Amino acid sequence: MTEFNRRTFLSTGIAATAYAAGTGTIRVGVIGCGGRGEAAAMNAMNAGKDIRIVAMGDLLLDRVQEKRTSLQLKYRDQMDVPNERCFHGFDAYRSVIAASDAVIIANAAKFHPLHLKTAITAGKHVFVEKPHAIDPYGIHMVREATGEAKRRGLSVVSGLQSRYHPGYRETMERVHNGAIGEIVAIQETWLRPPYVLYPRRPGMTEMLYQGSNQYHFHWLSGDDVPQTLIHNLDRSSWALGNAAPLTAWGMGGRSTLKGEIYGSVFDHHSVLYDFPKGVRVYAYCRTIPECYNENSSLILGTKGRCDLLKLRIEGEHAWEHSGPKSKTNAYDLEHVAFFNSIRDSRPINNGDYMVRSTLITLMGQFSCYTGKQVSWQQINESRFCYAPKPEDCRLDAVPPVKPGPDGIYPVFIPGETKLL
Repeated sequence: MTEFNRRTFLSTGIAATAYAAGTGTIRVGVIGCGGRGEAAAMNAMNAGKDIRIVAMGDLLLDRVQEKRTSLQLKYRDQMDVPNERCFHGFDAYRSVIAASDAVIIANAAKFHPLHLKTAITAGKHVFVEKPHAIDPYGIHMVREATGEAKRRGLSVVSGLQSRYHPGYRETMERVHNGAIGEIVAIQETWLRPPYVLYPRRPGMTEMLYQGSNQYHFHWLSGDDVPQTLIHNLDRSSWALGNAAPLTAWGMGGRSTLKGEIYGSVFDHHSVLYDFPKGVRVYAYCRTIPECYNENSSLILGTKGRCDLLKLRIEGEHAWEHSGPKSKTNAYDLEHVAFFNSIRDSRPINNGDYMVRSTLITLMGQFSCYTGKQVSWQQINESRFCYAPKPEDCRLDAVPPVKPGPDGIYPVFIPGETKLL
């Protein structure tokens, strides 16, 4: 063990012992101060009075200050973020990590792998939101970082909160025990209007604008299959015993949304995944207003059907969850598990399904972009990266996608676009 690793191990162990004894606090830094970052900070503070938010970072300083004020009004005794621990810019994550015992990563998904790796290297526990990467380059970094966390005894908890939902877990256990027989197909659906739209502010550079409106630029967010369907596809993999698909092919494009605010992403996707044993997963997502909306995970078996989100099984072994459905907050529960693991010195590492479920979404997204079938082997072996690499992003850089003469950003064209 190197001297650096020895010091990191000792400091982590000592801190965890203090937390378990109830004599210490856990200093938490938040990277990303949009809606998800603010919500994750609240979930963290709900996990115990010993949680202190001590540092916050975002691309925009005013967003940091706005969320700090909002959180201070709700959690006055657990917020300790003076001006000198409010950081902004592409390098803000380094300062947040340095000030913290544990880090919440909830910024643009392009940066999740780099920030996760940096935090683990610094000996910090990490909660990281989904998606955990947007390209194969990033997912390889995630795989290495979560492996290093396991070797160091550091917790890494994923924002795929379905795995922490008690009702889902009980329902899934019944599925695994044969309540619907053999699974033959799964339908995953998430249809909704566009979300988190940030208009351009006067004087913004192109790089700053795209960074601030990151959900609508493919090179920052990864688009809607990784962003949204990752929850559904994680549940499909879980239902199938944490399996990975053999191949995927998909269709998608921009049919309706117009204007610069919608950036370079598609507004509809559909993907068919071929899993082992002939099981097919049909996955759909759409982000168009004034349309029919649905969020569901329907598991079809030889003896019945499971509506997972409604905690219901139909067929030979009909059953419905009898506990309170509306009071269960898996977003809180994943943070309870995360911070308990730190207090008790019993690390949690969600790296296995973080990597697998993210890769499943990348198969679908890249297939929709290119119009080509994508195999599990192909996505695993690729080192493709949406330029620029996360470590090369700077405020004075030129972004990889630019608006046309009409102010509209181009999107990928299936059949012509070549990736991977």
